[in-house]
Amino acid sequence: MDSCVIPLRHGGLSLVQITDFFYPLVEDPYMMGRIACANVLSDLYAMGITECDNMLMLLSVSQSMNEEEREKVTPLMIKGFRDAAEEGGTAVTGGQTVVNPWIIIGGVATVVCQPNEFIMPDNAVVGDVLVLTKPLGTQVAANAHQWLDNPERWNKIKMVVSREEVELAYQEAMFNMATLNRTAAGLMHTFNAHAATDITGFGILGHSQNLAKQQRNEVSFVIHNLPIIAKMAAISKASGRFGLLQGTSAETSGGLLICLPREQAARFCSEIKSSKYGEGHQAWIVGIVEKGNPTARIIDKPRVIEVLPRGATAAALAPDNSNASSEPSS
Repeated sequence: MDSCVIPLRHGGLSLVQITDFFYPLVEDPYMMGRIACANVLSDLYAMGITECDNMLMLLSVSQSMNEEEREKVTPLMIKGFRDAAEEGGTAVTGGQTVVNPWIIIGGVATVVCQPNEFIMPDNAVVGDVLVLTKPLGTQVAANAHQWLDNPERWNKIKMVVSREEVELAYQEAMFNMATLNRTAAGLMHTFNAHAATDITGFGILGHSQNLAKQQRNEVSFVIHNLPIIAKMAAISKASGRFGLLQGTSAETSGGLLICLPREQAARFCSEIKSSKYGEGHQAWIVGIVEKGNPTARIIDKPRVIEVLPRGATAAALAPDNSNASSEPSS
């Protein structure tokens, strides 16, 4: 699943470790560093682990960049990664940097912990509900932002979205990807979570299916609601790409998908939005756990919840917001 868990020889402790790396997908080097760090830590958070003992950074600098570009971009990426690690209560103590055809950034996160500090992702029971802690649509937002300068691509989507809406969605996606899942990880213990995973490259459906296969009980996951950054569902349909409404669109540094007891889920969603955890945390009930084969599916016409970007006014997106949120096309 998300992390390796290795029982150690000493005192009932376990080593939990994860590595992750990828290519840049936003234009801001500092934010890219933050996103990369958040993405690495997210696999620990998916197991309810809130403390990380150590991080290493993996960085490859592109040989196609000139010296001036390297001297500007590289320190910003490193600073973003280090700042996010510090926000997560840990520090970067080493790593490896190489020159490569492509820019790559990522890292290794390591923690030694007691069994009660992590939640194994295999205990979902019939009647649980599925909660998601970040909206979907990051890949669509990042691509649509690139298409602003590509007339051929832009012409396919300009009837369903404005340039301003693309900019706002891109900023929202960037902010969400850089937000740590640490608060959600802590609340998994408070509200008795039975299993969780984070939503990344396989999309919500792929990761739901992977999580379902891990369960010890005979359960299946059924997703009814899809919280999506506003207008991204329309872009996905108009472009004929991504498969956002089918749950196959890749996400980067997405939210946690958590199996919670039904009576706890609404309280979890309310608590995570509390101002005491800072701004930007959200959560939605997106599905249920039923008896059945170990798989996951999205219903034919899922309800799309249009998530307004910060800085967007409700009026600006109102004309088709009401339709999209209640009766989307599959």
